[in-house]
Amino acid sequence: MFIQVQLLNGFKQPLWYAVPESWDKHSLRNKIVQVPLQNRICTALVIYQVKEKPRHCNFTIKPAYAVEPFPQDKHYFSFIEKLAQYHQTEPMHFIKRMKQFVYQKETKTRKSAQPLIENKFKHVELTQEQQNVVNFLIPKVTQNVYTPTLLHGVTGSGKTEAYKKLIMHTLTDQKTVLLLLPEVTLASQFTHLLRAQLPEDIQLFDFHSGTTPKNKKLLWKALLEQKPIIIIGVHLPVLLPIANLGLIIVDEEHETGYQEKKHPKINSKEAAIWRAHLNNVPILLGSATPSVTSLYNVKKKGWHFFQLKKRFAGAFPKIQTVLLADKKQRKNFWVSQKLYSELKDRLAKREQSIIFLNRRGISFFVQCKTCSFIFECKNCSVSLTLHGNNILACHYCGLQKQQPPDCPSCKGPEKDFIKKGIGTQQMVTILQKMFPQAIIARADMDTTTKKKTWQETVQKFENNEIDILVGTQSITKGFHFPNVTLVGIIWADLNLNFPLFNASETTLQQLIQVAGRAGRQRKESTVIVQTMAEHHIFNYLNETDYLKFFTDEVKKRSTIGYPPCQRLAEIELKSTDETLLENESFNLVDALIKNNNNTVQILGPAKPPVSKIKKTHIRKIYLKSPKITDIAHLFSTLELKNYKSSVFFTPNPVN
Repeated sequence: MFIQVQLLNGFKQPLWYAVPESWDKHSLRNKIVQVPLQNRICTALVIYQVKEKPRHCNFTIKPAYAVEPFPQDKHYFSFIEKLAQYHQTEPMHFIKRMKQFVYQKETKTRKSAQPLIENKFKHVELTQEQQNVVNFLIPKVTQNVYTPTLLHGVTGSGKTEAYKKLIMHTLTDQKTVLLLLPEVTLASQFTHLLRAQLPEDIQLFDFHSGTTPKNKKLLWKALLEQKPIIIIGVHLPVLLPIANLGLIIVDEEHETGYQEKKHPKINSKEAAIWRAHLNNVPILLGSATPSVTSLYNVKKKGWHFFQLKKRFAGAFPKIQTVLLADKKQRKNFWVSQKLYSELKDRLAKREQSIIFLNRRGISFFVQCKTCSFIFECKNCSVSLTLHGNNILACHYCGLQKQQPPDCPSCKGPEKDFIKKGIGTQQMVTILQKMFPQAIIARADMDTTTKKKTWQETVQKFENNEIDILVGTQSITKGFHFPNVTLVGIIWADLNLNFPLFNASETTLQQLIQVAGRAGRQRKESTVIVQTMAEHHIFNYLNETDYLKFFTDEVKKRSTIGYPPCQRLAEIELKSTDETLLENESFNLVDALIKNNNNTVQILGPAKPPVSKIKKTHIRKIYLKSPKITDIAHLFSTLELKNYKSSVFFTPNPVN
């Protein structure tokens, strides 16, 4: 008996090995094995198994070394093959990634941050709305029935309490729960929360980029032993083999963070739905602002739908929109009279406020008013953002440099520089001048990437040691600040002008999520929405009107043929040679047109808004069709080996 294997170390050529007599020779395909190569032992995947020695092998074939223990998930490789086919890549990519991550070598030990939550496990009586969801799904968990279920729970309605009841039942049934969240910081926060609020004997593992190698190995051991556990993460948990999977929960299911940034751009939420279907287990997707696609699936595909319409405590905030184009409304260019007076009132009452702005830094860009020169990144097609101490920084490649004392183009003095836009650092400065007695802090990517600093800031805010917190999207979800009675949104229409078909959806979701931080345990709270221009989404800022937005948005997308009414895929070409890239992108479109049987609409090639990152140029082509299978078939007809540019395929891209 002989096996052909593919090494997991990236070596592309398949290799042959003999099967030792002591092995169980029944169905070795897709087993992970250890094989000798030169003077070392390597890990490999068995891709082929034969009884006789292959004819072309006129050399001695070495015996394989050992079969690695692997969780007995009978659906796992079917899932991996489906995922690979959908993304037009090899199954090896996902298996290699999962195994490399599990067996990551120990690095320098880092001190783990202290949990922010110190609550003890306690019994919580569910509301009738929460109990309805739990009662519906418990039998599905017990009976192993694929049941896609969407939970639309307004902010502060207690979705987590429903999750906890379902988790406890699943574990009691000796089954494992996957809990996905859209970003690592949120996953870490949820891990601390559940460890504090669930019984101590429950085994809970996080599995993401912040997980230590030791904990990854403990998780793998638990999977091999088929123990009922909870696994929390973003992208990686869905790639694990799990023999006793019983339930998948996807929280904040609307978030674009579920799609990976690197190719192949797997959407973990989408992959989780397939995983649930193949494993015959229920999947619960929860959000205060469900995605248009998921709501569409409720209407068209028979997904089950539940709502939590009431807050667990507190009341919905009063929302007021202020048009900044009206100069009479302004106290400062960026702060309206209304927001100023509300902030002043909260400080007097010793209540807390959140100021939301989806930009960090001091200003978006710096321009010379004499010659119109704009400081731009030499590596990326973006302007540099001004930060503190006159540092110009690129948020794509990380380039930083000191702002020069004069214009590089016309040598005009620094006093003639115009600083356009607004960032979190500048917002803090403005508020400190207005309210010198207030304690003001900020929370954005510059601070949240420093885990300890970020957690200290959140802890101080929870302890009422900070009056005003200025932040970006880091503070829009997952946090419960009981004393916040005011949320100010500085520039609500900022992202509405990006050339994205779902710009209205993602902007409204973000605004509702940040507005939901107000009044979570208070009867009265206010949200001030400042905007430069009027837009129809501001009619739906009240959470209870969100489903009306869905109805209007689907009508528009149906008319122009965008998801979820049609399927969309993206082809991305990259090269450091822009001329080559330009030619090859048009050649690729010509090949698509030639192979198309009129079932797919081809758009492009075109430059994306950011067409160069880290000295690499980018072009994009979009394919639209009622069926994703037609799109995938058309892409598969391309002879990609004929292109020097890197070509990537992303079905259902999320921006």
